[in-house]
Amino acid sequence: MYHDICTCEVSLTDSNAVSEWNGVILGVLSHGQAAPVHLGKLLELAPDWAMAHAIKGLMCFMLARREMVPVAIQSQQEAHRCLALGGATTRERLWCAALDEWIAGNPTGAVARVEQALLLNRADTISMKLSHGIRFMVGDSVGMRASVEAVLDAQGSDHELHGYVMGCHAFALEETGAYSEAERAGLIALNYAKDDAWGLHAVAHVYDMTHRTQKGIELIDGNHTAWSHCNNFRFHVWWHKALLHLDQGDVAQVLSLYDTKIRDEKTDDYRDFSNASSLLMRLELEGVDVGHRWTELADLAETRTDDGCLVFADLHYMLALSGDKRHDAAERLTARVAATAWDTGEPGITSQDPGLAAAEGLAAFGEANYSGAFAKLLTAQPRFNTIGGSHAQRDVFQRVLIESGMRAGKLDETETLLKQRNTLRSGEPDAFAQTRMDMIAKVRASQATVAAE
Repeated sequence: MYHDICTCEVSLTDSNAVSEWNGVILGVLSHGQAAPVHLGKLLELAPDWAMAHAIKGLMCFMLARREMVPVAIQSQQEAHRCLALGGATTRERLWCAALDEWIAGNPTGAVARVEQALLLNRADTISMKLSHGIRFMVGDSVGMRASVEAVLDAQGSDHELHGYVMGCHAFALEETGAYSEAERAGLIALNYAKDDAWGLHAVAHVYDMTHRTQKGIELIDGNHTAWSHCNNFRFHVWWHKALLHLDQGDVAQVLSLYDTKIRDEKTDDYRDFSNASSLLMRLELEGVDVGHRWTELADLAETRTDDGCLVFADLHYMLALSGDKRHDAAERLTARVAATAWDTGEPGITSQDPGLAAAEGLAAFGEANYSGAFAKLLTAQPRFNTIGGSHAQRDVFQRVLIESGMRAGKLDETETLLKQRNTLRSGEPDAFAQTRMDMIAKVRASQATVAAE
């Protein structure tokens, strides 16, 4: 029996197929453009291998697009056809079970199945990465960290994929507030795997959260080999660079990056879309006129109002609809989120809380109803993490909440939110926070002067 690059037994009987499977693994770990190419060749060489169909189906769900659900179901059917032929390993059967769980609306159940596979061989890096990715989508940063740390000793420096493991560890550490440890782990990751885009981006997160913007820019500029090979993840790295420049007040550079890098390819992949819509909203909150840029995004968002695959995506569609004043479309999206909240699966639970209140709040902000926006977003805020994504990605919703409070004149409540945000960001206010804190102080000083007269 063959073994793959993760040291796991595979039921493949062709060495060329094993090589393509290893190519899939390395492509997924490095966020490389070659991963789907290797998967296509693998399916040609081994059409009866269940795990190839399972990973195809799981990747379809990670795209969070309604039209990919039938493709995932077809992959599920093919996977079960292959299992019926016999000979599959326990790991392969568990990956198929993970796909079954996600199709049933239970992504955390999919994680549980993948974790079972990881227990079979704690050196199984691709199972660790899959668990990591799904946990990221459902907002389970604590579980993400625990999962990686449970297998670190089995995937040490002598493991061929150690760098990618450390990159995942770095990101999990950053998302749980261990910034110094995350920085160290991420730099170790890059030392072992020069193309570990995930590890590089974990360190970029650290520099963003700890207000070391120039260090973050230099990290990204000085490590192009870590992310130039990437699929659309490279747009996300450009997005991180834009955030750092925005914190420095370099609006011209941010707009240039938006036009030439972040939206160089005008896709409607929700990850690319979230980069774009959140950056435009950040710019507008700083008083920047983004011009026609909302129109392109809002046009795409209008075609996605019925998706209902991921609340994180829905809320970024809402940013664009609100930004471009598409109030009717925003109302349709809100109604669909409300309808999804009745679903029995996990997306329904997240749509119910915090999704619906957040969608209503963002729509109210687009209508200049700042008191209403503040009330709704404040209701959603305690569970923002459950929509998935990172602190940096979800921060746009915190910013809209805080800006709503400022515009509604709720200075005490807004100041509390700013202090909470500063605490999350290692206690160091960034430019956004400092500007608002200065504004609050100025208003209070003016009020005190009037009262004294």
